[in-house]
Amino acid sequence: MRITRRRLLEAAGAATVASALPQLPQAALAQDAESHGLSTFGELALPPDFPHFAYVNPKAPKGGLLTVQIKRGGGNQSFDTFNTLNTYVLQGDGAAGMDACFDSLMAGSGDEPGSLYGLLAKSVAVSSDKLSYRFRLRPEARFHDGSRVTARDVAFSMNILKAKGHPTYRLLLNELVSSEAEGDDILVVKLSPKRGRDLHLVVAGLPVFSEKYWSTRDFAASTLEPPLGSGAYKVGRFEQGRFIEFERVPDYWAKDLPVNIGTNNFDRVRWEYFRDRQVAFEAFKSGVITFQEEFTSRIWATGYDFPAVHEGKVKKETLPKTEPVGSQGWVYNTRREKFADPRIREALGLAFDFEWTRKNIMFGSFERMTSYFENSDSKAVGKPSPEELALLEPWRGKVPEEVFGEPFLPPVSDGSGSDRNLLRKADEMLRAAGCKRDGNVMKLPNGQPFEIEFLDSNPALQPHTQPFQANLKRLGINATSRLVDPAQYQRRLDEFDFDIISRALSGGSIPSDTLSIVYGSEAAKTKGSRNVGGISHPAIDAMIEKIGQAKTYADCIVAAKCLDRLLRAGRYWIPMWWNDEEWLAYWDMYDRPATKPKYSSGAPGIWWYDAEKAKRIGKA
Repeated sequence: MRITRRRLLEAAGAATVASALPQLPQAALAQDAESHGLSTFGELALPPDFPHFAYVNPKAPKGGLLTVQIKRGGGNQSFDTFNTLNTYVLQGDGAAGMDACFDSLMAGSGDEPGSLYGLLAKSVAVSSDKLSYRFRLRPEARFHDGSRVTARDVAFSMNILKAKGHPTYRLLLNELVSSEAEGDDILVVKLSPKRGRDLHLVVAGLPVFSEKYWSTRDFAASTLEPPLGSGAYKVGRFEQGRFIEFERVPDYWAKDLPVNIGTNNFDRVRWEYFRDRQVAFEAFKSGVITFQEEFTSRIWATGYDFPAVHEGKVKKETLPKTEPVGSQGWVYNTRREKFADPRIREALGLAFDFEWTRKNIMFGSFERMTSYFENSDSKAVGKPSPEELALLEPWRGKVPEEVFGEPFLPPVSDGSGSDRNLLRKADEMLRAAGCKRDGNVMKLPNGQPFEIEFLDSNPALQPHTQPFQANLKRLGINATSRLVDPAQYQRRLDEFDFDIISRALSGGSIPSDTLSIVYGSEAAKTKGSRNVGGISHPAIDAMIEKIGQAKTYADCIVAAKCLDRLLRAGRYWIPMWWNDEEWLAYWDMYDRPATKPKYSSGAPGIWWYDAEKAKRIGKA
């Protein structure tokens, strides 16, 4: 998984990049050469004069409205509400879609994960030791007020994110030594010798802010003032916590650059907020939301039986999912004493009957998640290879012995909803860990009753969680749910004030040391970080470092498989489920290219509004 800024329409519904290594036909760039792009391993598939990405329609018309609901987020974003337009700091609940207001030095391709091509930067020269990067900015780059985007703005942006940005950015930029302007058009970035392999890509993908604009404002504060940007869209109408619209900038300075041709096709993009999934679905049925990526099996199986579907006004599509799916599960807060023993954590997981849940709640959809890198080359399978053992052997005796054998797999239940054999095993494991049964109450080794609170801000998972909790109560554990408002939920996550939460993370094709912000020891003690579970182990840190130091894709995957083994052996979560399909539904008022990106569906990021179709269904 590589943590990156999400573009506006990618966050709405486009899939993350996939698991296969892309074809990289060109030779590695010569050291100190000036290049039109950057990549993970120094190779680019496209030449300097490429006209546009192969999967776009370069003649796609501009116009129309796309209305979506936030389904993926990052930084300080909430799925249920927003109260600030500054999404790059810890304070507040950030609005969806703000990335579209800001350009970065370079932009990525859906055909080529791990590579970036020039946007604000026309080219970059890399030192022989790969610690200095000299970016040459385009003189035509402009903010929305007409002022020039200079190297000083880029340097300011990197430095302010490192100093005052969201903890995710501060952790990512820890090995950024300096970012300095040499005039208006030259930016020199210097990285530490301890830098991770992909830090140059992180730096080139950061949002760029106006130094002049922020000189009179507090960057770390919440604000509902639309910020000055240089991107393809700017903030339009919005109502705090309910919706926000973005308007396409007609004279956008970069609209004819190869990385942008065929994209940013909608005149307006509107994000609607709903705290209840069923209410949100009703909004889709009525046409308030026009594009929907569906994640709920019940709704997908039974909900799309309404007039607009029968009349052909709403289309339903199932696409095969080839990209990694990341991880999803109930995450323990291992900072709490009750979850300190991995035997206790494993015992609790035995009470979740996935087979019953899949059949009775999820209409036979979804597969059991077993790996932190599901559906990818990074997933550990079977016993470690000789290459994996070479990385793991120094840790023998310091990590669970199972790391050197078959990776942990959650057990398969009898599907009854309350598998007596698994519950008996769970009881035995709890007792072995020092817990004791006092009548109907399980007590922790310290003598306190074993109580667990599942924290959430949305009731959508309650049908899945309640049978699980019922089994925990059969073990004598008082398991309850607490639903809080989104703002309180985010505050409690930032403060690590919870027992168990549900968590889903995106996947990526080329793992990098940015995994440290999710699984690293430093992140575990940084409030507001994405390491909500408090995972902290030197062996895990070492494998993430190996991933970041890998010189080839093969070496990177070997280290990632070792990381997967260590994480699974730690019993840091109760794995949930994953879908090998992508479920899309939309009002039939859009069109799309004949070719999709190799590593995503492209929906709806490279689609466009079709006025004739909209007229036929009464949505013009």
